[in-house]
Amino acid sequence: MTSILTNTSAMSALATLRNINTDLASTQDRVSSGYRVGAAKVDTAYAATESAIDIVNEIKAKLVTASESSTDKEQINLEVEKLQQQLTAVAQAASFSGENWQISGSNTSTTATVVDGFIREDNSSVKITTASFNLSSYAMFETLSSDVGSGGILGAVMTIALTSGSTQGDIDGFMNTVETALSSLTDAGAALGALTTRIDLQDNFAASLSDAIESGVSRLVDADMEEESAKLSALQTQQQLAVQSLSIANSSSQNIMTLFRG
Repeated sequence: MTSILTNTSAMSALATLRNINTDLASTQDRVSSGYRVGAAKVDTAYAATESAIDIVNEIKAKLVTASESSTDKEQINLEVEKLQQQLTAVAQAASFSGENWQISGSNTSTTATVVDGFIREDNSSVKITTASFNLSSYAMFETLSSDVGSGGILGAVMTIALTSGSTQGDIDGFMNTVETALSSLTDAGAALGALTTRIDLQDNFAASLSDAIESGVSRLVDADMEEESAKLSALQTQQQLAVQSLSIANSSSQNIMTLFRG
């Protein structure tokens, strides 16, 4: 039965759409949380990589100084040791949400994953997507032993040691080790930078999609207001009819009273 007061079809469609939007909002919240955690992990690892590049460049500068015949190589080695300790400290500090991407052995897997977006499929379901980062290739160290890093990109740098008897050939070999480490750190920084860009792009897309959904809900609410306006008009019409009916009823009573006056 069709009613001017209640549009049951519209009410059913509205309820279905509200449920879909609730589920979508819930998924978006999880994705947004994943974005924040994922972005923080990437940012932490990237900051550690940048710091490591600066420190390794300092070691390189020390080796250049050690190439001069008049320098005290053992004194320079003390400075190199401090820089090596700083590399270990940077790697240890690069932890977020229980994960450290700069020490590959501290993780249960050689590949780390972060949430980078979601996809709405044809059946209206939502699937969260992830991006991966190869820890075995880009971690600064593989393990820590007695607070000294080993393995990984910087494992060889940690073995650099100057003595008074170090030859120029020894120093050249250390320089090659440093250059290799810098190249690998640069590659790691590029990989982390690509992850950051991907997350930022998906984050912007999610924000735009959220605005579109909000706009759609707004249109839905406007349509609901039109339905309420129609109800109001119908009720006002009924009110007018009721007033007229009351007036007619009162008139009938007055007509009967005139009979008794006669």
